[in-house]
Amino acid sequence: MMTDGSKAASVAGHFGECLQGRLGLDGPVVLVTLPCPTLSATATLWPGPASCTGVLDAADRAALLEALGRPGLLALSSNMRPGGGAGVSTASRLAARRAVFGVAAPDDEARFCLALEGATDPLMHPDPGALLWASREARVLERGTAPEFDVTAGYLGASRRTDPARADFADVSDLVERWRSASGPEEFAAVASESARRAGADPELFRIARATGALGVALGHTGPAAALLFAPGRRPRDAARALEGIGAEEVFSFSTPG
Repeated sequence: MMTDGSKAASVAGHFGECLQGRLGLDGPVVLVTLPCPTLSATATLWPGPASCTGVLDAADRAALLEALGRPGLLALSSNMRPGGGAGVSTASRLAARRAVFGVAAPDDEARFCLALEGATDPLMHPDPGALLWASREARVLERGTAPEFDVTAGYLGASRRTDPARADFADVSDLVERWRSASGPEEFAAVASESARRAGADPELFRIARATGALGVALGHTGPAAALLFAPGRRPRDAARALEGIGAEEVFSFSTPG
């Protein structure tokens, strides 16, 4: 509780995925997210008449307010682009729930987000980058290792919202096997690059990855997030300029938590 009677909570986002697709032709949609501590969503709750303002659209804000029991005046803010593949939908709903009720068990928070979204990112977990996550079921399938990368990233294309009914993802069963056995940033980056290729990544992204010495690329499989993955401490100064040169917008850099 702040001195003005308000309560607030912030949740870090992600920037695309190191892996996303179907676990077998008829299996669940699974992903391994690329955590991004630089991006976040914040919810602030004040006493007063029930209302919700901010980054979600009007229908989503109304549904969120009802799901929270119309607790007061709720304001959502974020430095993520809506529809960008950075998790603003999950992060905003999760921050709102935490502002009202505090932090809860990850499974409870995941079910709350899933009921409102239909597909959710694993941002309620303390180690989202280490999880094989069933996004349409909001559950952890396996726990692995979160690789450490220095990342240069931006939005490559138009924003688009995640469609929770979409099923036309590539089979990534073989990539999941590689993810399980990966033991260093090079091997994790190779998995991410192949997943991005199967998702239709712009060939120019791979070209500049080679030119800048990146280990690989990561992609927002349902949004325009695009990232160059570098070994820790090996990100060159011209990485941002290279990404901007192929049309990426809002380019920035961050490091993933290992």
